[in-house]
Amino acid sequence: MLITTSGVTFILLGFSEYADLQVPLFLVFLAIYMVTVLGNLGMIVVIRVNPRLHTPMYFFLSHLSFVDFCYSTTVTPKLLENLVVEDRTISFTGCIMQFFFACIFVVAETFMLAVMAYDRFVAVCNPLLYTVVMSPKFCATLVAGPYAWGMVCSLTLTYFLLELSFSGNNIINNFVCEHGAIVAVSCSDPYISQKIILVSATFNEISSLVIILTSYIFIFITIMKMPSPGGRHRAFSTCASHMTAITIFHGTILFLYCIPNSKSSWLMVKVASVFYTVVIPMLNPLIYSLRNKDVKDTVRKLINNKLFCPTL
Repeated sequence: MLITTSGVTFILLGFSEYADLQVPLFLVFLAIYMVTVLGNLGMIVVIRVNPRLHTPMYFFLSHLSFVDFCYSTTVTPKLLENLVVEDRTISFTGCIMQFFFACIFVVAETFMLAVMAYDRFVAVCNPLLYTVVMSPKFCATLVAGPYAWGMVCSLTLTYFLLELSFSGNNIINNFVCEHGAIVAVSCSDPYISQKIILVSATFNEISSLVIILTSYIFIFITIMKMPSPGGRHRAFSTCASHMTAITIFHGTILFLYCIPNSKSSWLMVKVASVFYTVVIPMLNPLIYSLRNKDVKDTVRKLINNKLFCPTL
């Protein structure tokens, strides 16, 4: 039975215990968010305007950038607001909607990285069949999967959150409406909701990592069999950016899982959550652009055209 939630609000404590750091933190997070927006939207534009980048790898990368932009935009504006205002309340509907969209995009990113690992596996291990296997229709299906599964997971978890009861003002010791913080202030038994998210998170993490690790095991074996050192170097360089993004993303998730559930660990949870929700969406476009000659060349041409041919 759905519980009535009229008059229920949440208070996001965020980093309010560090009063002297509110302005510096605001400036830091604002700068990170600006880089995130410019980096991810810029990556999408660069991929669209350069015909050389109209390949499956960059098709997946453009969707990763879109997911990162949406994920950061779901969380960061409210974080910035709470750093400069006294009233840190968020309505029940606002809190649930933030969780709903954040859940969609984090699950989508988890499996988008797995899809990109599969793409690299086909490119390195079956280069002659790459264009046949990674057809436009198949690529569209591979991209639709993470979004669809993210929606299924988010709807399921949100449904069980709405089954819980809440009353009055509820203090959330975080800057984002994440599942654990919401169920912690519930008036009813959150056992089922907690078990559902445990099963969902474990399945998503293990299944995506199995795809990624299996793909890279075969990639590594194939690369080591290459007779040419130059060929091995090129193969490794095409995978380096993706491996870096995977390591940062899944490393942060696993670190969050390992933090003990105690009051003394809340600061570590907040710091890890900042890295997970705010910093990673900024890092991904930087990782892929700084290590990619085609992307850097396209950006350079766009800048030169804007500076020296502004009327064209």
